[in-house]
Amino acid sequence: MIHDHHPGYIGWDDYLANGARLAANLTNAGARPPREGHALCQGIIGCGSCGRPMTTRYHRNGHAAYECSASPADQTATTTCRSITAATVDDAVAERLLDALNPDEVALALAAADEVADRRARHSRAGELAVERARYEAERAERAFHACEPENRLVARNLEARWEARLAALTEADKTLAQLHAAVPALPSRAELEALTVDVSALWHAPTTAPRDRKRLLRTLIADVTLLPEPDLAKARVGIRWHTGATDELVVARRLAVVAYRRTDPAAIELVHRLSHLSNHDLADQLNSAGYTTGAGRPFNTDAVSSLRHYHHIPPPGLLEPGEVTVAEAARRLGVSGGAVTHWINRGTLTARRGLNNQWCIPFGSDVEETCRQRVAASVHLPRVDDPTPADVDERSVGHVAAALGISTNVVYYWIEHDHVDARRGPGGRWLIDFGPIAQAACRQRVAASVHIKPIEQPQSQRSTCQEAV
Repeated sequence: MIHDHHPGYIGWDDYLANGARLAANLTNAGARPPREGHALCQGIIGCGSCGRPMTTRYHRNGHAAYECSASPADQTATTTCRSITAATVDDAVAERLLDALNPDEVALALAAADEVADRRARHSRAGELAVERARYEAERAERAFHACEPENRLVARNLEARWEARLAALTEADKTLAQLHAAVPALPSRAELEALTVDVSALWHAPTTAPRDRKRLLRTLIADVTLLPEPDLAKARVGIRWHTGATDELVVARRLAVVAYRRTDPAAIELVHRLSHLSNHDLADQLNSAGYTTGAGRPFNTDAVSSLRHYHHIPPPGLLEPGEVTVAEAARRLGVSGGAVTHWINRGTLTARRGLNNQWCIPFGSDVEETCRQRVAASVHLPRVDDPTPADVDERSVGHVAAALGISTNVVYYWIEHDHVDARRGPGGRWLIDFGPIAQAACRQRVAASVHIKPIEQPQSQRSTCQEAV
């Protein structure tokens, strides 16, 4: 290949740089480029027990974890292979990285950089001296060749061969020096290094710094991270290998379960015990005034206090005054549902007040109870106590009566409510109507004499055509 033979779209150096970048991003070949996720050690963390790379997994709640999942798949897992929350490792590694960039560490790093620069300069100087010596030998051979008389052909031939050998040595020395300069990239100046390390911590914690940028900054100094075996399950040992070859080992505490660290302050629980006679609303005000928060760090409200009472078995305060009952108790006494009692309260037909925790408290004396029982007895919609007696020969259901008369079921319910027909509650709470010949004739006369009742056409069943000729 002839370089720079004609102008290209990009230069040769750019082509090589693009190829190297593509190779560094080729995950099928084992590369682990920085990705968009917030897991800091993604791609560079490995399991210290089985030696396999650890995968990064993001859960539905957005939290990341490092898992040693490849070893169980190929039966190479060990008893000390672990999975760990990414934040546990990331916080420790990031703290160690920022500690390494403090002024004292930076001063040592700059001194080391100066030493490396001097060593590199001495190494490069040796190559430059070799080039100068080869150039001098080539020039000396050239002068000797030109000083030779043409008649001395044998001497001239020897001097020419020596000149060519010196030129070949000069070319080789130039090539070696060029390879030396290309293999070792140029170091930034001391001023540039000092400017970059002025406020790394602020740059790291800035909200505008993307997770991918943090990973790139981390990988400029740290080569890889290893989760080392640790017999104590409450702790984790993290190994860090720097690009300089140095290693660090950190022991950090694993993150506790949610139920372990999202606990309410025991002092707040004791305060609820002492003030258990107050309502949940008043207790929430007392807890918030004292500066307490829930286990999740939120202010207390009535629901939070109610959950706290239930979890710690703290009894609720006295709810009812003498002569009062709850909605459930009133419904039990009347044999109706709680929704019916609540409906009476909302309609204003039953007096009640809001007690603690916004519960209904009903004054339920004998006169109020008797009124409610009369209301239940007069209603055709509220179920009464079921009569276990099965249906008589002449008793029919509401639907059967409506179908036989060709009227709506609402008309039949209207007759039951106004005692136009004899009916009772049968098994399962269903209405059973006496529909003997006399009652049936009376109902038909009532339908014929009414100008409001409109007959309903009964749907005709489809006639089977399977036996008909086509």
